Amino acid sequence: MTRYLLAALLALLPFVAHAQTDQQALVDRATLTVQDMFQPGESADARSLLRRAQGVLVCPRVFKAGFIVGGQGGACVLVGRGAAGWSAPAFYDIGSGSFGLQIGVQDSEAVFLVLTERGLHALLDSQFKIGADASIAVATLGAGVSGSTTAALRADIVAFAKTRGLFAGISLEGSLISSLSDWDQIYYGRPLAAQQIVLQGEGDNPGTAPLKEMLARYAGG
Repeated sequence: MTRYLLAALLALLPFVAHAQTDQQALVDRATLTVQDMFQPGESADARSLLRRAQGVLVCPRVFKAGFIVGGQGGACVLVGRGAAGWSAPAFYDIGSGSFGLQIGVQDSEAVFLVLTERGLHALLDSQFKIGADASIAVATLGAGVSGSTTAALRADIVAFAKTRGLFAGISLEGSLISSLSDWDQIYYGRPLAAQQIVLQGEGDNPGTAPLKEMLARYAGG
């Protein structure tokens, strides 16, 4: 019986490895986004805020397209910082719909720096609506936080984005960020809530090491 069970488990290994490829590809792209957004020569504001961030949501590609009716979406990872350093990532997606006179295509990468416990716990809910559940300030790399006001710098979350395409800027207000618990289970091999991964450090996958090392390089911890 044990021999047959072992054979069945071994037969499943290639499928498990294949199932993780989407998640690992996202983690790898998130690592490159952190490197791209925080390297020397980019916004000093971004690096300064990263050093005091309690968490970071990295969205390597937020794709927007529209002709009268539009929408945007993409996959993201959320990490938290604790006494032991940066956590493994929990998986999320971001999406929104819009209606109006518009035409174009836009491809953005965005990083949300979570500066307060309120902001982090809001993101850890299964669904988080930008602009409704926590205060957010939007910034452009190289231009500083919007308005450069004290109020903006006291926001729960500051979002930095790089945008390419025909739309002007990235529209985040009203976007919904939702937990991808099925991706967490695939990537870590067992059911885990986002809170367990980000706050309690329970996620374990060697593929997360480069992302954590990149964040430590630019933010410490």
